[in-house]
Amino acid sequence: MDNNHQELKATSQTPPLPEPNLYKDTVPREQGLSHPSLSDETVDKPLDVTPKSARAKTTLASGEPLRLAVVGHTNTGKTSILRTLLRDGYFGEVKNEAATTRHVERAQLIDSQTGEALVSLYDTPGLEDASGLMDWLEDNTASRRDGIERLQQFLASDSAAGNQNPYDENNNYKDNFGDYSQEAKVIRQLLASDMAIYVVDAREPVLGKYKDELAILSWAAIPVMPVFNFTDSQDANIDAWQTMLARRNLHISTRFDSVAFEFTDEMRLWQNLATMLTHAEMLEQLMQRRTADWAQLYEDATLVIADFLLNVAAFVREINEDDDPLPILQQMQEAVRQSERAMQHNMMNLYKFYDNAVAATPLELKAYQQDPFDPELLKSYGIRTTSGAAAGALLGLGIDAAALGTTLGLGTAIGGIAGGLLSNTGSIADKLSGVKRLYIDPATLTLLATRALDLLNALRHRGHAATDATQLLYHGDASIDDSNEDKNSNATTPWATHKLPSELKKARGKPQWSSLSSGKSDQAQSLRTDTAWSLAHKLQIADR
Repeated sequence: MDNNHQELKATSQTPPLPEPNLYKDTVPREQGLSHPSLSDETVDKPLDVTPKSARAKTTLASGEPLRLAVVGHTNTGKTSILRTLLRDGYFGEVKNEAATTRHVERAQLIDSQTGEALVSLYDTPGLEDASGLMDWLEDNTASRRDGIERLQQFLASDSAAGNQNPYDENNNYKDNFGDYSQEAKVIRQLLASDMAIYVVDAREPVLGKYKDELAILSWAAIPVMPVFNFTDSQDANIDAWQTMLARRNLHISTRFDSVAFEFTDEMRLWQNLATMLTHAEMLEQLMQRRTADWAQLYEDATLVIADFLLNVAAFVREINEDDDPLPILQQMQEAVRQSERAMQHNMMNLYKFYDNAVAATPLELKAYQQDPFDPELLKSYGIRTTSGAAAGALLGLGIDAAALGTTLGLGTAIGGIAGGLLSNTGSIADKLSGVKRLYIDPATLTLLATRALDLLNALRHRGHAATDATQLLYHGDASIDDSNEDKNSNATTPWATHKLPSELKKARGKPQWSSLSSGKSDQAQSLRTDTAWSLAHKLQIADR
C-alpha cells in the first residue's frame, strides 16, 4: 500500500484529528485560528462588503478559492452538510436546537495533489427572524434603492450591531426594535461571497418566513442554489418547495442528505453550482479531484480488507497429536477477533470516522459487535460448511483440524465448544511426526469478508453528520439493520464458502504471511503485499 497516498483534505478551524494508521495528512492547517469557531474579529469584520457591481471579479479569475456561503434558517442542517462535505465530524457544533452556530466559520477544500485551495466554505448562523428583518428593511430603507444598497444601510445600523436601545427617549418600547446581529453576520458574509447555497430542511412546510429569507438573499446579487437536506425522510415536502422556489426564479436545486450520504448527490451539487458560474474552473477541478480521491479511497479500503483476510487465512498453530486443542483454539479465536477489530478501525480512519466522541460509528451496531465465531452469526448470513453432519457439530468454531479425527483432543474440543470443524488434510510429514495444524476455516473467512464489505458500504453511505448509530447507514445493507435480525439471511457473500479465492487458498500454505503466527507484523505484511492487491481486485468485483 502506498503510504504516501493523499486524499482531498478539508482544513477547518478545529484541533488536529487522529491520523489513520496508514495515511498521514500532509496539508498544513491554517495558523493562528482558534477552535471551536472563528470570532467576529477573525472573520466577520474583515470581510469586503463592497457591492458586487463595484467589486472586481477577481476570485475566480485570479485562481483564488471560490467563496461559498452556506446559509439558511436555524436548525436546517447547515453545519451537518458541511461536516459531510468536509469528511470532518468535528467541524462546527451540531445540536437539535436553534442558533447553535453563533459565528461564521470557515473551512477549505484542498486539491490533494497540488495543495491548492479550491473552495472556501463559510458556515453562517441561522436566519432567526427574516420576517422581522424584512419589516425593518421596508420601514427603514428606500424601495427605490437596489438590494445591495439596502443591505448595506442595514449593516450600518444599530440593529445590525446588536447594541440598539429597545426604549426611546421617553422610556417607551420601540415598535420597530429588533436585534438582527445574527442576520447581519449572514448578510455580511453573503456580500463577501461568490455564491451561496440555501439549505432547506425538506421536512419543513413552506412558510412565509422562508419566502422572506429568499427575498433578502436575492438582494445580495450572487447566485443562490437551494439544497434539500433530510431528503430521506418520509415527511419530505420537496415538491411544494420546488414550486415556491420556481416562483422566485430559483430553478436549479439539488438534494444532499447529510446523514444518508450518496457520492453522486455530492457530485450533482458541485455540477449544479458550476452551471451558475461564468468561470467554473475551480469547481471542475474540485469534481475531478474528489472523484479520483473517492475511487482511490475505495481501492485502499478493499486493500485493507484483503490484507486482513490473508493475515487470517495464513494463521496456523501446531499441536502434538495427543494435545488438547481447546486452549489453542481459544487463543486463535481471540487473535482473530482483535485483528478484525483493528481492520475495522483502520477502515473507519480511512473514511475519517475516528471515534465516538462526536458521532456514533457503525461499530456500535449489534451486527458488528457480534462474535465472528458465534454459530448464530454464520447462520444469519446463510453461510454453511460443506463437510456434513460431523463438521456441523462444531459450526461456528471457525477452525480446521488437519487430522484430529476421533482422538481425545477432538473429543475434548467437541465437548468444550459448540460449533463446527472442516477437515484439512495434513502433509505426510506431519502425520509421521504426529503434528496437528489448526487453521481458520473457510466458513469463517467467508463471514469475515462479508462483514468487512458490509462495513465498507456502510462507511461509504454514512454522512459525517450522523449522530445516532441506528440511523440508516446503507440502504442495500441488510446486515446492519438491528430492527430485523432475520434480514441478515439475505446478505450476499462475495464467494461460495467452498470456493475460496485462490489467494486465500495460497495463504493457507504460507504461515510466514501471518503476523498472528509469526508476531512479525511488518515482515509478514511485506510478504503478502502482492497477493493482497490481487485479492483486493476480486473483492471490488464481488462488491459491485
